[in-house]
Amino acid sequence: MTNKKILFLLPDGGGLRNFVYSDFYKKLQQKEVEVSYWNGSCFPINEKLFRKEIKIEKATTHSLTSILSRARKRIELNLFTKEFKDHVYQMYKFPLTYNNFGNTLKSVMVNILETFCSNKKGLNFVKNQIVKLERSTQRYTDCKSQLEAYKPNLVFCSNQRNTQALAPLLAAKDLGIKTACFIQSWDNVPKAMLVLETDYYYVWSNLMKEELLKYYSFIDENQVIVTGTPQFEPHYDDNLIESRADFCKSYGLDTNKKYICYSGDDETTSPLDQYYLEDLANAVRSLNNKGNNIGIIFRRCPVDFSNRFDEIINNNKDIIVSIDPIWKEYGNTTKARYPENEDYKLLSNICHHSEMVTNVCSSTVFDFVIHKKPCVYYNYEQPQLKKGIRDIGQNYDYIHFRSMPSKEAVIFCESKESLEKIVENTLLNKVSNVKIGTEWYHIIVGNEPSKSTECFVNSLSQII
Repeated sequence: MTNKKILFLLPDGGGLRNFVYSDFYKKLQQKEVEVSYWNGSCFPINEKLFRKEIKIEKATTHSLTSILSRARKRIELNLFTKEFKDHVYQMYKFPLTYNNFGNTLKSVMVNILETFCSNKKGLNFVKNQIVKLERSTQRYTDCKSQLEAYKPNLVFCSNQRNTQALAPLLAAKDLGIKTACFIQSWDNVPKAMLVLETDYYYVWSNLMKEELLKYYSFIDENQVIVTGTPQFEPHYDDNLIESRADFCKSYGLDTNKKYICYSGDDETTSPLDQYYLEDLANAVRSLNNKGNNIGIIFRRCPVDFSNRFDEIINNNKDIIVSIDPIWKEYGNTTKARYPENEDYKLLSNICHHSEMVTNVCSSTVFDFVIHKKPCVYYNYEQPQLKKGIRDIGQNYDYIHFRSMPSKEAVIFCESKESLEKIVENTLLNKVSNVKIGTEWYHIIVGNEPSKSTECFVNSLSQII
């Protein structure tokens, strides 16, 4: 019986793709490491996948943690702005809400903390208060008891951004158990989304490692481990790819059509996203009137539950086929949506059987360049833009887009009028971002993206 144990903390469903559906569990077992999932989500890991699971029950974070955490983020962004003399960090602040008494009170408290604590001493005060309050919660007490019973060598958290993970990791630290977390997304570090402080930090690439050390001086270089990210590994599995005939039959597609994927964004990133889909449909209709045979596969953003695309899809049924991500709701009282394992296969097949993808600043550019397919980013304002609606143009000013080796890493569409010609030229292979886009992909995810899970397993087994 192995005495090496990892307790894998899932504060939400964000780690399912990377660490539950992947070979992570099986490969660690092959290293004689026992893995149990410390599950704070509603997703039933044991019931669905027959894997060891310890449930974190309903006890929540301290009532002031969300306020303090929001203030911490804004304070850090203020400090980044001052230190690096770059206003872009202010663009990462989400607007505070004043739509009722409760939200107004919280926003006022955040404003007060931000005003008086926007210095290193103030930041430490806020962070220490978060730690102090979380240690006082029932959640902390319950998690500590679970740790004492299970006795893991390491607690590994699926992401660095969720306050629900604070109490479990503080309990582990207080018991002398090693802790680690994964930086979940390619844009998370400059956005001041490091909620957790752990013994080890797993990152996608050398670029992300440099960022982590740049923004957080309390982290030592030997604490940061570069592994890539498992989220792109399924694209390298040829067994997931269906024949074109089977794929088209499953989703009512025409085998003779060339399909363009429109990858939808969430409402925060692209509040007028539906109109870019409409522009693409109009461009495709015009090209089809000239003798082409083109269709659109619309893949909705999994966390966009709005009906804002419905009218455009209904008005263009002859062109647009909507293929929703395979996500499902779980939970009895507080429901949440989680990806199903089958969605890996679906996304791979959409990439493989589409000619190209278009979207607003999405990381799906990387999914598609793996399949040698080009990507068009929309970079023009819609006439529906008015005060209070976020302009998508600011997205491209963000720090993570500065990692492009050149602007040719994607195909930028700078006007509605140019879209038809860009689509035509891309389909004719007269323009492509695949070569430079692939360079960008490796800057973001490292040189061996197909071996990320293996890198994780080797590193974790060494640590314990």
